[in-house]
Parts: sequence; C-alpha cells; structure tokens
Amino acid sequence: MFRTRPVVPAAAAAPDGLAPVASRRQGRRVATSVRTPLRGVDVLMRTVYAIASVVVLIIVAAILLAVFNANPANSIVSEVHSWGHWLAGPFDGMFSFKNAKDAIAVNWGIAAVVYALVAGLIALLIGRTKPETVSERNVSESLTQDEPSSGPAL
Repeated sequence: MFRTRPVVPAAAAAPDGLAPVASRRQGRRVATSVRTPLRGVDVLMRTVYAIASVVVLIIVAAILLAVFNANPANSIVSEVHSWGHWLAGPFDGMFSFKNAKDAIAVNWGIAAVVYALVAGLIALLIGRTKPETVSERNVSESLTQDEPSSGPAL
C-alpha cells in the first residue's frame, strides 16, 4: 500500500536493472505549482474572510446560547448575547414569531448568512484586482496558441 512507484517505466530502467523510484509525495510536489509569498491582495482577502468568520461565529454562538436556554446571569453568555444582538441589530425584528427563541434564530441566522455572503462578495471583488503574474500570463498565452482555430479550414 505504501510502496514507492518507479519514476520511469521498467523498459527505461538503468543499466544495472534498477529503476529510480520516488515517493508519492515527491511526485505530487513536482505536479503542484510553486508557492509564492502572500501579496497585499491575498492578505487583504484573508483578512476579510477572517473578520467575517469571527462575526458569523459570534452570531451563531449567540443563537445557540439563546435557543438552548443558557444562563443569562453568566458573564460569558451575557457578553456573547450582547455582541450577537449588536451585530445582528439591523436584522432584529425582521420576522416576528410567537416564540422569542424562534425569532432570534431566524432573524440572527439571516444576519449571519448576509454577513458571510457580503464578505465573500467583497473578497471576490478584491481578488479580481490582483495583478496577473508573469507565469500565469505565459500559461494563458501558451493555451491560446495551442488551440486550433474554430473556423472551417479553407
């Protein structure tokens, strides 16, 4: 199961009859692209995702604490609930239910989804501003040169 694979076919083995071998990891490393250091755009995108993740996590935690009747006298529970109430404030009262827990779950859940979608959209727009690297340009140029023309041959 964890044996190494020959790099070349058996017919292309060395004169001594032994084929050079490489582990699976080495084969994967060759196939993957070279990692470049993070650029400003990448850092900004990751920051947007991180902030949105924290906001959504706080809102979801507040929803769960409210739905499962956590002790509101506990300082952690009251802080998480107040942060969730502040973050989901614009969505509070969007829908009204007879049960307050249902109203919190639906309204604050909508707030969490909206925050996640808006953050994804912002990160996507930031990512589109990323300049194309030289290697990406070379790959796209070689792909367009290798493609046959779609028109009929004359």
